[in-house]
Amino acid sequence: MAELSTTARATRVIATVVCVVLLLAGSAWGQDDKFPFGPFSMYAGVNGPNEPAPDTRVEGTDSTGRVIVLAERNAGVRRAEIEGQEGAYVADPARLARIADSYQRLNPGAPALVKVALIVREHEIRHSTATGRWYDDVRAVWERPS
Repeated sequence: MAELSTTARATRVIATVVCVVLLLAGSAWGQDDKFPFGPFSMYAGVNGPNEPAPDTRVEGTDSTGRVIVLAERNAGVRRAEIEGQEGAYVADPARLARIADSYQRLNPGAPALVKVALIVREHEIRHSTATGRWYDDVRAVWERPS
């Protein structure tokens, strides 16, 4: 194998130092959206062996009464984005109207959504095992004005 030149070695060292500095700065002051230099806080938490496991979803109800799970494919919103901004949706449920608008843009022939709800399904866990029981916690609801 050929040895690296002094310039090549210096370039690799500088690139490594820059990456390490960005990772450390991102961990200290960054947000998850700065991936891959963010703090990776989405992996930081663990539920206890008897704590419920949350499963967040957004549901829309259209003008025919049909309930639709809204996701990236049909509404352009990812679950991680919803979970990351849950507090903002709870504080201001009118923000859910943006998801309804996005759904309409991506599904122009579909009936309009008249209601959007942010729901967290809490799956019961006992001794680190799912019991099969769950309950839905509706955290925020937006309804289209009539």
